[in-house]
Amino acid sequence: MTSQLFAVCFNATRPSDLATFWSGVLGWKAAEGPDGDVAILPPDIADPAGFRIRFLPSQEPRTGRNRVHFDLTSTSPEDQQRTVARALDLGGHHLDVGQLPEEGHVVLADPDGNEFCVIAPGNKFLADTGVIGALSCDGTREVGYFWSAALRWPLVWDQDEETAIQSPTGGTKITWGGPPVAPKTGPNRLYFDLRLPDGADWEAELDRLISLGATRADTGEGAGEGGRALLLDPDGNEFSVQRLR
Repeated sequence: MTSQLFAVCFNATRPSDLATFWSGVLGWKAAEGPDGDVAILPPDIADPAGFRIRFLPSQEPRTGRNRVHFDLTSTSPEDQQRTVARALDLGGHHLDVGQLPEEGHVVLADPDGNEFCVIAPGNKFLADTGVIGALSCDGTREVGYFWSAALRWPLVWDQDEETAIQSPTGGTKITWGGPPVAPKTGPNRLYFDLRLPDGADWEAELDRLISLGATRADTGEGAGEGGRALLLDPDGNEFSVQRLR
C-alpha cells in the first residue's frame, strides 16, 4: 500500500493560536491531532484527496521565505475580499513579495509570518480544487516527479520545468515552480506528513521512497522508533512517514 498525504504540518511558535487563525480562514473544524497536537480538519476528512493541517510546537527561528504556501481560491471578487478581510481580522497582515497589481492575487501572512495567497476568481488552473486550491512549492522538476511517484498522483502540469500533481479523485493540487530554487537555510516550517494504513509493510514503503530519490534524515539512535521516519525529498525538504494509528 502507498503512503497517503495525511497532513500538512506547521511548526509554530503558538500552535493553538495558529490553529484558530486557519480554522477561521478556511472554515475547518478544530480537533486533537493523532499525537495530542492541535489540528484542523476539512469538511470531508474521509475524502481520499483530503488532508488535515497539524500545528506542532517549535521555537526554531524563521529563516527566509517558506518553500510551501497555500493558494486559496475565490468564487467571486466579493468572496476574495471576504477571505482577505477575515484573515486580517484574525491577525493576518498584507505582505509585499514584489507582486504586481495586475496579477490579481492578494499576498498575506498568518500571525506566525507564513505566506499565503488569496487567488482572484476565474483561475482555470485551480477550478474545482476546493478552498485550498494549491500547495504551491518552491522546487525543481525532479521533485515534482518524485512526489508524483511517491503519492501515485498523476502529473497534471509539466511544462517549462514547472510541475503539478493532483489526486486521481481531485482536490488540492501540489505545484512546483521550477528553477531558480531558493537555497534552504534551515528546517522547513511547513512539511508533509505521510501515513501508511494499518497492516502495510512500513519498511518496504521506506525502501520504495528511497528508491525514488528520498534519503533518510533520522539515521541516528532511535531512528524509526514507533513506526515513524523522517526523510528528505530530492530537494532536501523534510517529510515524515508514519503508520496510521
